[in-house]
Formats: sequence, structure tokens, C-alpha cells
Amino acid sequence: MRRVRYTVAMSLDGYIAGPNGEADWIVMDPEIDFDGFWKEFDTLLMGRRTFAAMTAMGGGAGGSAGIKLVVASRTLDQRDHKGVTIVSDNLGEAVTALKKEPGKDIWLWGGGDLFRSLLDLNLVDTVEVGVMPVVLGQGIPLLPSPARQARLALTSHRIYKKTGTVSLVYDVTSGSKKRRAAVASKRETVG
Repeated sequence: MRRVRYTVAMSLDGYIAGPNGEADWIVMDPEIDFDGFWKEFDTLLMGRRTFAAMTAMGGGAGGSAGIKLVVASRTLDQRDHKGVTIVSDNLGEAVTALKKEPGKDIWLWGGGDLFRSLLDLNLVDTVEVGVMPVVLGQGIPLLPSPARQARLALTSHRIYKKTGTVSLVYDVTSGSKKRRAAVASKRETVG
């Protein structure tokens, strides 16, 4: 089954965007293989605000070649967004169905509110955070309140010395007994 991976850049003080959605503080480390990273995914899953910001910057209105774009929104109309799948209700069922489709992993791209919703539904498999060497002081948090507690297990980390970025990758281990058993089994086969 495909994994939903919440992969996001975050300031040291826990924000994924500035107060107005700014992302100009994100450091692009030359050591990170972005081409290789993109090849791990064939689906982008995002909320309406992230989608609006992406399209305002001139990207992603119909998805990129080989990348399926799924937007969770109660206000967008599917007829206005050709090449994009709009999920307006039954988010849990829609994401569960996506995970069962053949293909690569699903990138949960930005959107702390969507992350919180999917975490509550036990549908996030990994949390992958690039901690940037910046303190924003305010902005959009990684996980907005109110949120439930979730347990994570560190699976990898890396420090990028040129920029001071720290990459942290965690499996989500809390939730159902089935999820905990799957994570334990995965760790036994990997480690």
C-alpha cells in the first residue's frame, strides 16, 4: 500500500509558512537530490490554500506530467479545475482509496490543517521535516491546534552542513493496532 508522507520545510520555531503564507525563508540546500526525491511520488495531496498559493505562483493548475494532483476543498468546484481531482467530502475514504491504488507514495504537500485532519484519521504514515535555520516568530504552524497527540519513531536524520538544515524522518506509530504492527514489521525488515 502506498504511503502518505507529510514532507515539509519548517522554521526552527515550528512554522511551515510566514504569517501571509511566505516561503521565501526556505533554504535550498545544494546537497539535496530534489530530482531523486520527486521520483518517489506520483501524487500530490494538498489543501485549498496551498493549491491557491501554488497556482498564484504559476504552477500546478493541472498537475505536472506523471503527477496526479489532489486538492481537499469544500469550496472549489471540480468543473473549474481540469486535470485536478477535488475531494470535497469523505476525505478519509478518498485518501484510503488513493493509498490502495498502485503507484508511488503520496506527498502531503503543505497545509497544517489537512495534516491535522489526516493525522486524526490515522492516514499519515510518515512525517518528514526539513528544519530550516531560521526563526520566523509567527506564521502557519506545522500542526495547528487543536490536535491530538501522535507518537512518532525516528527512522532517519541528516544534517546539511552547508546550510544548517536538519532533515528528520519519522514513522507515525500511534493510532490503530494494525498501524503499530505494520510499522514494527517494516522496522524488522529494514533494520
